[in-house]
Amino acid sequence: MLLEILYQDEYMVAINKPHNLLVHQSSIARDATEFALQILRDQISQWVSPVHRLDRKTAGVLLFALDKETEKLMNQQFANGLISKKYLAIVRGFTADEQDIDYPLRKENGTLQDAFTSYKTLARTQINLAFGNNPTSRYSLVQAKPTTGRMHQLRKHFAHIHHPIIGDRPHGCNKQNKLFKDKWAMDTMMLHAAEIAYTHPITQQNLVITAQLSDEFIRVLEFLEFGDINI
Repeated sequence: MLLEILYQDEYMVAINKPHNLLVHQSSIARDATEFALQILRDQISQWVSPVHRLDRKTAGVLLFALDKETEKLMNQQFANGLISKKYLAIVRGFTADEQDIDYPLRKENGTLQDAFTSYKTLARTQINLAFGNNPTSRYSLVQAKPTTGRMHQLRKHFAHIHHPIIGDRPHGCNKQNKLFKDKWAMDTMMLHAAEIAYTHPITQQNLVITAQLSDEFIRVLEFLEFGDINI
Protein backbone atom coordinates (compact mmCIF):
# COMPACT_ATOMS: atom_id res chain seq x y z
CA MET A 1 0.00 0.00 0.00
CA LEU A 2 1.19 3.50 -0.89
CA LEU A 3 -0.27 6.36 1.13
CA GLU A 4 -1.37 9.59 -0.59
CA ILE A 5 0.90 12.38 0.63
CA LEU A 6 -0.90 15.73 0.80
CA TYR A 7 1.97 17.85 2.16
CA GLN A 8 5.61 17.29 3.03
CA ASP A 9 8.58 19.37 4.10
CA GLU A 10 11.60 18.65 6.28
CA TYR A 11 9.55 18.92 9.49
CA MET A 12 6.11 17.49 8.74
CA VAL A 13 4.13 15.25 6.42
CA ALA A 14 0.38 14.94 5.93
CA ILE A 15 -1.41 11.99 4.37
CA ASN A 16 -4.93 11.16 3.26
CA LYS A 17 -5.54 8.18 5.54
CA PRO A 18 -7.83 5.52 4.05
CA HIS A 19 -10.85 4.16 5.87
CA ASN A 20 -10.15 1.04 7.98
CA LEU A 21 -6.46 1.77 8.54
CA LEU A 22 -5.22 2.16 12.12
CA VAL A 23 -2.87 5.05 12.83
CA HIS A 24 -0.65 2.80 14.96
CA GLN A 25 -0.73 -0.50 16.79
CA SER A 26 -3.44 -0.80 19.40
CA SER A 27 -4.31 -3.38 22.02
CA ILE A 28 -8.02 -3.02 21.12
CA ALA A 29 -7.47 -4.01 17.47
CA ARG A 30 -5.13 -6.97 17.54
CA ASP A 31 -6.50 -8.24 14.23
CA ALA A 32 -4.80 -5.41 12.30
CA THR A 33 -1.54 -6.05 10.49
CA GLU A 34 -1.08 -2.70 8.71
CA PHE A 35 -0.70 0.72 10.33
CA ALA A 36 -0.35 4.20 8.85
CA LEU A 37 2.73 4.95 10.97
CA GLN A 38 4.74 1.97 9.75
CA ILE A 39 3.58 2.29 6.13
CA LEU A 40 4.50 5.97 5.98
CA ARG A 41 7.83 5.42 7.75
CA ASP A 42 8.81 2.81 5.18
CA GLN A 43 7.42 4.85 2.30
CA ILE A 44 9.51 7.96 3.02
CA SER A 45 12.35 6.18 4.90
CA GLN A 46 12.13 8.51 7.90
CA TRP A 47 11.11 8.49 11.53
CA VAL A 48 7.51 9.69 11.81
CA SER A 49 5.15 10.31 14.71
CA PRO A 50 1.43 11.19 14.49
CA VAL A 51 0.54 14.46 16.21
CA HIS A 52 -3.19 13.69 16.46
CA ARG A 53 -5.55 10.75 16.02
CA LEU A 54 -8.11 9.54 13.54
CA ASP A 55 -10.32 6.57 14.27
CA ARG A 56 -9.68 3.41 12.28
CA LYS A 57 -12.82 3.87 10.16
CA THR A 58 -12.33 7.62 9.65
CA ALA A 59 -10.53 8.72 6.50
CA GLY A 60 -8.83 12.01 5.68
CA VAL A 61 -6.05 14.39 6.72
CA LEU A 62 -3.58 12.94 9.20
CA LEU A 63 -0.49 14.88 10.30
CA PHE A 64 2.88 13.44 11.29
CA ALA A 65 5.97 15.12 12.70
CA LEU A 66 9.40 14.19 11.36
CA ASP A 67 11.34 15.13 14.49
CA LYS A 68 10.77 15.33 18.24
CA GLU A 69 10.82 19.14 18.45
CA THR A 70 8.12 19.53 15.78
CA GLU A 71 6.11 16.81 17.49
CA LYS A 72 6.26 18.69 20.82
CA LEU A 73 5.29 22.03 19.24
CA MET A 74 2.37 20.51 17.33
CA ASN A 75 1.13 18.72 20.44
CA GLN A 76 1.12 22.10 22.19
CA GLN A 77 -0.93 23.65 19.39
CA PHE A 78 -3.50 20.86 19.60
CA ALA A 79 -3.64 21.12 23.40
CA ASN A 80 -4.18 24.90 23.19
CA GLY A 81 -6.97 24.63 20.61
CA LEU A 82 -4.99 26.48 17.93
CA ILE A 83 -5.72 24.03 15.13
CA SER A 84 -8.92 24.16 13.07
CA LYS A 85 -10.43 20.95 11.65
CA LYS A 86 -13.37 20.33 9.34
CA TYR A 87 -15.04 16.97 8.83
CA LEU A 88 -17.68 15.68 6.45
CA ALA A 89 -20.19 13.11 7.64
CA ILE A 90 -23.29 11.37 6.35
CA VAL A 91 -25.85 11.03 9.13
CA ARG A 92 -29.31 9.59 9.59
CA GLY A 93 -32.28 11.92 9.23
CA PHE A 94 -32.66 15.57 8.28
CA THR A 95 -30.36 17.74 10.38
CA ALA A 96 -30.88 21.42 11.18
CA ASP A 97 -29.40 23.99 8.79
CA GLU A 98 -26.86 24.85 11.49
CA GLN A 99 -26.42 23.78 15.10
CA ASP A 100 -23.98 24.02 17.97
CA ILE A 101 -23.61 20.91 20.12
CA ASP A 102 -22.38 21.79 23.60
CA TYR A 103 -22.45 18.44 25.37
CA PRO A 104 -19.80 17.25 27.86
CA LEU A 105 -18.32 13.79 27.33
CA ARG A 106 -16.90 11.33 29.86
CA LYS A 107 -13.41 9.92 29.66
CA GLU A 108 -12.86 6.24 30.32
CA ASN A 109 -12.02 7.07 33.94
CA GLY A 110 -15.37 8.81 34.37
CA THR A 111 -14.06 12.39 34.27
CA LEU A 112 -16.48 14.76 32.53
CA GLN A 113 -14.91 17.03 29.88
CA ASP A 114 -16.36 19.97 28.00
CA ALA A 115 -16.97 19.14 24.33
CA PHE A 116 -18.18 21.52 21.63
CA THR A 117 -19.03 20.89 17.97
CA SER A 118 -20.66 23.17 15.43
CA TYR A 119 -22.03 21.89 12.15
CA LYS A 120 -23.89 23.02 9.07
CA THR A 121 -25.94 20.94 6.68
CA LEU A 122 -24.60 20.85 3.13
CA ALA A 123 -27.29 18.64 1.58
CA ARG A 124 -30.24 16.40 2.38
CA THR A 125 -31.69 13.42 0.54
CA GLN A 126 -34.78 11.26 0.79
CA ILE A 127 -34.80 7.92 -1.02
CA ASN A 128 -37.65 5.55 -1.73
CA LEU A 129 -36.62 2.89 0.73
CA ALA A 130 -38.91 1.97 3.59
CA PHE A 131 -37.22 1.72 6.96
CA GLY A 132 -39.02 0.75 10.16
CA ASN A 133 -42.35 2.57 10.22
CA ASN A 134 -41.17 5.15 7.69
CA PRO A 135 -42.03 4.80 3.97
CA THR A 136 -38.77 6.52 2.97
CA SER A 137 -35.23 6.96 4.30
CA ARG A 138 -33.71 10.36 5.03
CA TYR A 139 -30.05 11.33 5.27
CA SER A 140 -27.97 14.49 5.58
CA LEU A 141 -24.45 15.47 4.57
CA VAL A 142 -22.94 17.75 7.18
CA GLN A 143 -19.74 19.71 7.68
CA ALA A 144 -18.67 19.53 11.31
CA LYS A 145 -16.10 21.65 13.16
CA PRO A 146 -15.06 20.38 16.60
CA THR A 147 -13.42 23.01 18.77
CA THR A 148 -12.42 20.42 21.37
CA GLY A 149 -10.72 17.10 20.67
CA ARG A 150 -12.42 14.49 22.82
CA MET A 151 -12.36 10.77 22.10
CA HIS A 152 -15.04 9.91 19.50
CA GLN A 153 -16.41 13.43 19.92
CA LEU A 154 -18.20 13.77 16.57
CA ARG A 155 -19.58 10.25 16.78
CA LYS A 156 -20.97 10.80 20.27
CA HIS A 157 -22.28 14.29 19.53
CA PHE A 158 -24.24 13.27 16.43
CA ALA A 159 -25.63 10.26 18.28
CA HIS A 160 -26.63 12.63 21.10
CA ILE A 161 -28.78 14.74 18.75
CA HIS A 162 -30.30 11.55 17.24
CA HIS A 163 -28.53 11.89 13.90
CA PRO A 164 -25.90 9.13 14.19
CA ILE A 165 -23.12 8.83 11.63
CA ILE A 166 -23.75 6.03 9.14
CA GLY A 167 -21.46 3.07 9.78
CA ASP A 168 -20.62 4.01 13.36
CA ARG A 169 -20.81 0.74 15.30
CA PRO A 170 -20.51 1.69 19.00
CA HIS A 171 -22.46 4.95 18.88
CA GLY A 172 -24.60 4.71 15.75
CA CYS A 173 -27.79 2.97 14.68
CA ASN A 174 -27.17 -0.76 14.29
CA LYS A 175 -30.32 -1.24 12.21
CA GLN A 176 -29.15 1.41 9.74
CA ASN A 177 -25.66 -0.07 9.70
CA LYS A 178 -27.11 -3.51 8.91
CA LEU A 179 -29.21 -2.00 6.13
CA PHE A 180 -26.16 -0.42 4.52
CA LYS A 181 -24.16 -3.62 4.81
CA ASP A 182 -26.91 -5.91 3.47
CA LYS A 183 -28.22 -3.67 0.68
CA TRP A 184 -25.11 -1.83 -0.48
CA ALA A 185 -22.18 -3.85 0.96
CA MET A 186 -21.10 -0.71 2.84
CA ASP A 187 -19.29 -1.52 6.04
CA THR A 188 -17.19 1.53 6.90
CA MET A 189 -17.98 4.80 8.65
CA MET A 190 -19.05 7.86 6.71
CA LEU A 191 -16.74 10.30 8.46
CA HIS A 192 -14.00 12.13 6.58
CA ALA A 193 -11.39 14.55 7.95
CA ALA A 194 -11.61 17.01 5.07
CA GLU A 195 -9.41 19.90 6.20
CA ILE A 196 -6.90 20.96 8.81
CA ALA A 197 -5.60 24.51 9.22
CA TYR A 198 -2.71 25.54 11.45
CA THR A 199 0.42 27.64 11.74
CA HIS A 200 3.55 25.70 10.89
CA PRO A 201 5.48 25.47 14.18
CA ILE A 202 8.88 26.06 12.55
CA THR A 203 8.30 28.28 9.50
CA GLN A 204 5.25 30.11 10.94
CA GLN A 205 3.51 29.67 7.58
CA ASN A 206 -0.29 29.46 7.71
CA LEU A 207 -1.23 26.12 6.16
CA VAL A 208 -4.56 24.68 5.05
CA ILE A 209 -4.35 21.01 4.07
CA THR A 210 -7.32 19.33 2.41
CA ALA A 211 -8.05 15.69 1.54
CA GLN A 212 -10.30 14.43 -1.24
CA LEU A 213 -13.15 12.09 -0.40
CA SER A 214 -12.53 8.37 -0.66
CA ASP A 215 -14.11 6.37 -3.49
CA GLU A 216 -16.34 4.66 -0.94
CA PHE A 217 -17.64 7.96 0.46
CA ILE A 218 -18.40 9.14 -3.09
CA ARG A 219 -20.17 5.83 -3.85
CA VAL A 220 -22.42 6.29 -0.81
CA LEU A 221 -23.25 9.86 -1.85
CA GLU A 222 -24.25 8.49 -5.25
CA PHE A 223 -26.47 5.61 -4.18
CA LEU A 224 -28.16 7.84 -1.60
CA GLU A 225 -28.94 10.20 -4.49
CA PHE A 226 -27.50 13.36 -2.99
CA GLY A 227 -27.03 14.78 -6.48
CA ASP A 228 -24.57 17.56 -7.32
CA ILE A 229 -22.97 18.87 -4.14
CA ASN A 230 -20.61 21.82 -3.78
CA ILE A 231 -18.21 20.72 -1.05
